[in-house]
Amino acid sequence: MVRSETSPSRARRGPTQRPNACCFCWCCCCSCSWNEDGGQARRKSLETKLEPIPNYEPCAKPTVDEMQLWAHSFDKMMKNPAGRNVFREFLRTEYSEENMLFWMACEDLKKEINKSAIEDKARMIYENYISILSPKEVSLDSRVREVINKKMQEPTPFTFEDAQLQIYTLMHRDSYPRFLNCAIYKSLLQEASRPPSES
Repeated sequence: MVRSETSPSRARRGPTQRPNACCFCWCCCCSCSWNEDGGQARRKSLETKLEPIPNYEPCAKPTVDEMQLWAHSFDKMMKNPAGRNVFREFLRTEYSEENMLFWMACEDLKKEINKSAIEDKARMIYENYISILSPKEVSLDSRVREVINKKMQEPTPFTFEDAQLQIYTLMHRDSYPRFLNCAIYKSLLQEASRPPSES
């Protein structure tokens, strides 16, 4: 189950200022003019409890067809940088963004070929998302944790493969259905569907 409760450390986060501009202003991640009217109220409510969004993936504004496709395929949405950004914004509202961050970190680790870098990235992933001491710990069963602990003795790009699949499945089954009915996704789809003269 995705953890929806607010931890003490997260509850203390106060209002923060989001960036004023970015290359993916179609999303609800900034206060630029493209999305000012449609997303102002939503951003105002989120800014009272969320920290600034770090390291969003640069991407082009998605087409209506692309956004509609996300409603039919979780896999296609996750393969699309724009889809990941919007889904990640939704996960932030549920305080489960760590699931996406963990999945993305695992994807990055799989691309690494330098042994020293693999060890460093694997250690960072473990400390940030696997350790029970981390505020961003993801929800994994004991079997997967045991496998990770063994693999961490000699990390490879696929050390977290089982854990990544478990979190991917969790997001698909638990968070994704709610995402399709959330205001973030619906408002973006509605805004993108308007004729240019009405935007």
